[in-house]
Amino acid sequence: MTALPSRLPIASKLFADETELVKSLADEARLKGEESRRVEALARKLVAAVRAGRRQQGGIDAFMQEYSLSSEEGVVLMCLAEALLRIPDAETADKLIADKIGGRDWESHLGQSESLFVNASAWGLMLTGRFMDLGRKATADIGGFLKRLVSRSGEPVIRNAMKQAMRIMGKQFVLGRTIEEALAIARPLESEGYRFSYDMLGEAAFTQADADRYFDAYAKAIKAVGEASAGSDVFSRPSISVKLSALHPRYEEKQEQRVMTELLPRAIEVARMARAQGIGLTIDAEEVNRLDLSLELFGRLCQEPGLAGWNGLGLAVQAYGKRALPVLHWLADLAKMTGRVLPVRLVKGAYWDTEIKRAQEQGLEAYALFTRKVSTDVSYLACARFMLSRRDVFYPQFATHNAHSLAAICIMAGDQQNYEFQRLHGMGQALYDQIVGRDKLNRPCRIYAPVGSHEDLLAYLVRRLLENGANTSFVNRLADDEAPIAEIIADPVKEVAKLAHIPHQRIPLPRDIFAGRVNSAGIPLWNDGHRERLIGEIKTQLSRTFEATAIINGKSSTSGASLPITSPHDRTVKIGQVIEADETAIKRALQSAQAAQWAWDSRGGAGRAEILKKAADLYESNTPRFMALLVREAGKTLDNALADLREAVDSCATTPNLPASSFQARNCFPVRLASAMNCRCMAAVFSPASRPGTSRLQYSP
Repeated sequence: MTALPSRLPIASKLFADETELVKSLADEARLKGEESRRVEALARKLVAAVRAGRRQQGGIDAFMQEYSLSSEEGVVLMCLAEALLRIPDAETADKLIADKIGGRDWESHLGQSESLFVNASAWGLMLTGRFMDLGRKATADIGGFLKRLVSRSGEPVIRNAMKQAMRIMGKQFVLGRTIEEALAIARPLESEGYRFSYDMLGEAAFTQADADRYFDAYAKAIKAVGEASAGSDVFSRPSISVKLSALHPRYEEKQEQRVMTELLPRAIEVARMARAQGIGLTIDAEEVNRLDLSLELFGRLCQEPGLAGWNGLGLAVQAYGKRALPVLHWLADLAKMTGRVLPVRLVKGAYWDTEIKRAQEQGLEAYALFTRKVSTDVSYLACARFMLSRRDVFYPQFATHNAHSLAAICIMAGDQQNYEFQRLHGMGQALYDQIVGRDKLNRPCRIYAPVGSHEDLLAYLVRRLLENGANTSFVNRLADDEAPIAEIIADPVKEVAKLAHIPHQRIPLPRDIFAGRVNSAGIPLWNDGHRERLIGEIKTQLSRTFEATAIINGKSSTSGASLPITSPHDRTVKIGQVIEADETAIKRALQSAQAAQWAWDSRGGAGRAEILKKAADLYESNTPRFMALLVREAGKTLDNALADLREAVDSCATTPNLPASSFQARNCFPVRLASAMNCRCMAAVFSPASRPGTSRLQYSP
């Protein structure tokens, strides 16, 4: 197998400085002269036409307008939909529904929209809310009766009503419950000029049974779509979108070898089925921690002899990631190397909230994506311009509901038609009704159409609501008649230039999320470069022998018995030795402690806290050494070792927030943490070195 193009340029942008990167992308994305005027005129025309045709607005667009995340009801619906994903039993679901639905002003939404879908939703929610309020507000005997009624039969009724509401909503988001139903619903839209990419609903597989079920669903869908499709080439025919995480329960970077031996053959089989049916197959984008693995697997798919010469194999790229443009450069090199044209779907990104919180929880040095929406819009235009400039190796596919992005692509593309737009089923219909058709702009548009039962809808629904329910989303602003058109179609490059700070000032770096202390530093073990560097440093540490001794007055005590320490999973591997404290050492330690007690107490809480803070800094600066011990001595995985070390650092660093008399401020965290982590060699004690203001690190039992 020929070596794949280097991904070092991609890795270099993982945590790139956001300000410098956005400025560089703005230079790539900038519209020049007449180009800018034409884009503005077209975008303005599109928005005006959409607003004029509001009566034909799609159901979900109207729903977003009526229940935006700025309203209490919109937030309630979001919380409810998101929380129901995690509730395994009916009783808890009933309690949640009662809490979230009751007492809300659903009635005020009734009749406010011209959409039948929105009014039907409001009516159902209003009745449910009224029913819950009856149970809460009832008084005297009649109140007792109603409460008993609610307890005996109310919650199941409400739960079923909510399920029915989800089904109603599901019909707007999901094209069909089965692939056959979806194909039938798609035919009228195909006759209008729309194309389709079918996505079998479902998120990541948790078990092999899940993966097998998703595989069977994809196989069935490919066969049905292939038999029902028509078109002159693979680009004009329907396609299938596949999530690799749905095809394997351990699709994660730490399982790369297993992924390549188990998932790659399965992905090849799915691709061969699609090729045999003459349809395209797009690998969907997922979280940033899977990008390296996705690119490696996609590269190997492109090199598969059985797929040679087939231009139906595509990939989705998320513009909100700092690595988006170098990923496209890598794909261009890959396409040229393998002699194919790659369909590439450029999207803005669907996991922003999750990625931000995950980076904060992991204590990463920076974010792998942009912290402002306008920066993502700039990245999208820069990526689009590059894709349009490389139509020798790309069939560009632009997924957007934004009128300015759409207009910019139309103008940048010129008269050549070898590209397409994409939209989500149930969304953006009013906008694309101005695009698709001979009497319109006559550009092809593919509808990304989820297929599946409504039980699988919630995860997808929550992602779309988060994506499009915020006030800043184009879908929401387009539906707001009070929002000036000039603001809606503003050029993101010009908007970025107005910012005093490009990184969002209300989104601190992961290290700075806590007031009064620094978050412990994490390592993105899912990134090839960071992981390989750490493993190399750990191997260097393991090449030495560790010795732990009792430390009294800053000096090692070696008078006790020496015991070897071996690895728990392989007793032939000697890590080092522990010299245990004998009776003489213990007496000396007690005498020293009594003599030093006044000095320790006299430091006060702040002084003791500073010592523990220095301990935290020393822990962190010796991360590879401690992780080596945790892995070898306690048998921990890299993830667990890093988490334990970060917990030790955080335990020390949080002490300054405690009162001076606090028990925690008076006790040595490092020794206690080492005991909890099952490492005898790990108990670090920090003592004054020979020069004032410095410390040295030693080990003790």
